[in-house]
Amino acid sequence: MKTPQRIQAVLFDRDETLALTDPEVYHAAARWIAERFGLDARRAGEALRAQWQERAFAWWDLRTLEEEDAFWRQYGEELTGRLGLDTVHAAELLTAYPYERYLKPVPGAREVLTELRARGLRIGVLSNTLPSIDRTLTALGLADLVDVAVASCTAGVHKPEPGAFEYALTRLGLPAETVLFVDDRPENVAAARALGLQAVQIDLTGEAPDALHDLWAVLELVGEPVRP
Repeated sequence: MKTPQRIQAVLFDRDETLALTDPEVYHAAARWIAERFGLDARRAGEALRAQWQERAFAWWDLRTLEEEDAFWRQYGEELTGRLGLDTVHAAELLTAYPYERYLKPVPGAREVLTELRARGLRIGVLSNTLPSIDRTLTALGLADLVDVAVASCTAGVHKPEPGAFEYALTRLGLPAETVLFVDDRPENVAAARALGLQAVQIDLTGEAPDALHDLWAVLELVGEPVRP
């Protein structure tokens, strides 16, 4: 039986792994819209959710920050139209509540990444997301702890396609067998293992019996556990 290689880096997914959508921000944004434009807060909240649901994967083929900026401009104009507002207000709305503001870090995220860095490991993030991944990690308060951040849009290929992992490994400068990959989607974990990465599923809901159920458990896979 082949002995596992020593882990030199941990490559994390972002959403549902390091970050969660914060429903309270939706409520806050709806109240802000209601107060700023004299609309009903419930209607505003429904419009925010409906807009994202309809455009949730319209960004799949974006490749640059410039293309993303154009996407958000159109998104804002569509949202203000849905709200019955003049499109002149689109930029104001998206400036007040940009995409990254709807994210919050998973409990313990900063502490776990700090401990991993203290143990000499490199930290990477590979996410199926828009090119602005650095901005989202900054908003989460994690950017200074991440060595390599890869947005699938920038790579031009999305998980679970092999090219997404190969791109991230190239950026990390490490062989697959020395990298631990952590993701909430089992198909992504399976794809990583097929390429030789050490990979594990994380399920913060606690429903998947064979998955990690909190970020602190990652530390147990790379050495002695450290818990708060």
